[in-house]
Amino acid sequence: MTDGRGDGDREVRDREVRDREVRDREVRDREVRDREVRDREVRDRARPDGPGDEPAPVTVAHRAVGFVDRRLGSARFVRSVMNKVFPDHWSFMIGEIALYSFIILIATGVFLTFFFDPGERQVTYHGSYVALDGVRMSQAYASTLDISFDVRAGLVIRQIHHWAALQFVAAIIVHMSRIFFTGAFRRPREINWLIGVGLLTLALAEGFAGYSLPDDLLSGTGLRIAYSIAQSIPIVGTWIAWGFWGGEFPGTHLIGRLYILHVLVIPGVLLALVGAHMGILWHQKHTQFPGPGQAEDNVVGSRLFPGYAAKSSGFMLITAGLLALLGGLAQINPVWAYGPYEPLDVTALAQPDWYIGFLEGALRLLPPWEYRGLGHNVPSVFWAGVALPGALFTLLAAYPFLEARISGDRAEHHLLEAPRYHPVRTAFGVMALTFYTVLLVAGGDDLFTLVFGLDLNQVLWALRVAVILLPPFAFYATYRLCLAAQHHDQARHHEPEQTGTIVLTPDGGYEEREQPRPAPPARTLVPHERVPPEPAVQAGAGRRLARAIGGFFTSPRE
Repeated sequence: MTDGRGDGDREVRDREVRDREVRDREVRDREVRDREVRDREVRDRARPDGPGDEPAPVTVAHRAVGFVDRRLGSARFVRSVMNKVFPDHWSFMIGEIALYSFIILIATGVFLTFFFDPGERQVTYHGSYVALDGVRMSQAYASTLDISFDVRAGLVIRQIHHWAALQFVAAIIVHMSRIFFTGAFRRPREINWLIGVGLLTLALAEGFAGYSLPDDLLSGTGLRIAYSIAQSIPIVGTWIAWGFWGGEFPGTHLIGRLYILHVLVIPGVLLALVGAHMGILWHQKHTQFPGPGQAEDNVVGSRLFPGYAAKSSGFMLITAGLLALLGGLAQINPVWAYGPYEPLDVTALAQPDWYIGFLEGALRLLPPWEYRGLGHNVPSVFWAGVALPGALFTLLAAYPFLEARISGDRAEHHLLEAPRYHPVRTAFGVMALTFYTVLLVAGGDDLFTLVFGLDLNQVLWALRVAVILLPPFAFYATYRLCLAAQHHDQARHHEPEQTGTIVLTPDGGYEEREQPRPAPPARTLVPHERVPPEPAVQAGAGRRLARAIGGFFTSPRE
């Protein structure tokens, strides 16, 4: 009896074990089938031709992306970058013109450095330009002639480089004007405004250094003016001029030092500032104009990929193509026509590039006023060449802080303002542009007298009067126009909308049927990105600085 019961218990246990094994096997088979179904669905979604039994081909790009992602874990970061939203307004592309011009400047500048010789040793020229054969000149000027006439595509690349420099400065000025008139410099973007002022200042210095490198008669005349400006600085001016030029003008080391500044020092600082500008812009989100769906806490527009990337790439190709056309079809800075620089010679009707024209105009307009006192003589060149541009750029850099202090507006702003809704700022900007324009025109007063047959002294005095009277007039006229535009907008908002439908009235007349002006429709189904508000931090200065630095490199908390 005992043996029978023991055998029965063993059979029950064996049956239970077999049942568990069968159930486990069924569960594993079900998991395998589910995994195969999921893998097939993933492969079907990856196929460009739709679902099917054949798996999608694994390309080199897939392998490369997978290789990088498995080692760096960059898929999430790349996805967030691709989903970055940029506004669609055309004015935001002006800054990209400056960026593309800078890229072209670097590319063409690298090409030119292979052939340019910044030496100042005198050599006898025997190159392809027969008109200067046998003439004594510096190595810098001789190598510039070689680039223009003997290096394949050298003249085209040199002219593209020059046109790109002019466009680079122009794009920065127009971009900063857009930022100024729309109030994009307000909190929290004051630092980016300061970076923009620094970029503009360095772009002017970089352009003047490159303009002076060929050592031709025109650039030498500009360097002679720069030497006089440096000498006019009280106390330290003579030391600065002597140290930088390497002695009395024209010096012995200037071209080599300008070359290092032009190809190494200033471009490196420009690259750093451009990177900082883009990093801050990426962190703080982009500003946008008010409109349907746009608010202070979001950004409405196109995602970086594919919409904005395609638009930006096409715009870069257009910019490069335009510069290539200018470089091939529009002659600029023909140094062979001026000849090598000789200290005793001065080029007639000499004007610098347009971005330095305001400084030339200030030097021509200011009367010969000098200050003598405390054992020093301060000539008029100092007031026009150092004090005036220094005051202008200082005021430009300080304007966001001055406006915030005067208006008491210290809130964050992510929506832009139409210029007419801030008449004082707009009038001040137009007044500054008018002042700059008069100085720019004064920089070419000798050209105007030659072309129009005018008396130089009369033109000079007319411009002196204009530089005093026109800026205040521009301020008043712009201010009144902004107020008139505001009144027009208010009246238009309350007026009914005209339909264009003419109806017959009971008394036999005709009138147009009108209807209330509808509210603007809300925009839907557009990419948008939330902008988190700045947290209120009640902490010490050190902790606020640490959080600000840490917040720059990490994503803000929602």
